[in-house]
Amino acid sequence: MSSGRIIGKRERIFDGINAILMLLVILVTLYPFWYVIVASVSSISHVTNSVVLLWPDGLHWESYQQIFRNNLIPVAYGNTLFITLMGTLMSMILTCVSAFVLSRKEMPGHTLLTVFVVFTMLFNAGLVPFYLQVRDLGLLNTRWSLIFPFLISTYNTIIMRNFFQAIPNDLYEAAEIDGCSYWKYFTRILLQVSTPVLATITLFYLVRYWNAYFYSILFITDRNKFPIQAILRQILMSSEFQTLMYDDATQSMPSEMLKCAMIVISALPIICVYPFLQKYFVKGIMVGSLKG
Repeated sequence: MSSGRIIGKRERIFDGINAILMLLVILVTLYPFWYVIVASVSSISHVTNSVVLLWPDGLHWESYQQIFRNNLIPVAYGNTLFITLMGTLMSMILTCVSAFVLSRKEMPGHTLLTVFVVFTMLFNAGLVPFYLQVRDLGLLNTRWSLIFPFLISTYNTIIMRNFFQAIPNDLYEAAEIDGCSYWKYFTRILLQVSTPVLATITLFYLVRYWNAYFYSILFITDRNKFPIQAILRQILMSSEFQTLMYDDATQSMPSEMLKCAMIVISALPIICVYPFLQKYFVKGIMVGSLKG
């Protein structure tokens, strides 16, 4: 009994230290984003005097109003929404179909095709050939240049294929007895029981398309076709906001407020989507990664 009490006490101490450490990690992780939100809605004097710590002195929306006075911001938001929604939809269709084909071991050439697909994860041609390919396809300076070259991810396809293979084949055999074709089984049965992996891969594609900015700098020269992340990069790297905000009010507004407001605007939508998909995330990624 004595040794049991000692072990129980040690476990409680360990759990308490663990909880404190995890709480500190959470605070350190969340505080920077919380600070950005607070600074974006604080008053100009509050930010100028550097007294922004934990709470704003009221809710002030001048920085957001100033940002949306520039017509470039709504246009960039529209570009990002188009790229994200269209890209995610097309990517999910191609990924689901490809994963289903790779999951059917009775398909002729299954092993060879799987090796070929996995091979693309290990090697790529490089940035310059990639740029030349996009140019030769006539995609330069179009929003499609941020969609078509990235429609399918080998990593996501393998995860989904493994999830499909983990589903008992008895389900297909029962559907086949009832007269289901491959297509009907895929659309009416398999996809219906694959919600976790579908939600997980959808989140992956949403984040990738939403955060795309590097290739937009390479492929797009017209600022009216820039996504919001490319505009955010310009703002964060520019010390003269007049070039982007075209308003005299910018001169009396701290640049930090505009930067913070832009960060919130660019990050908040995708953060709001995550809670709705989070409950599927762990199950989808674990089953898709470990079972094959």
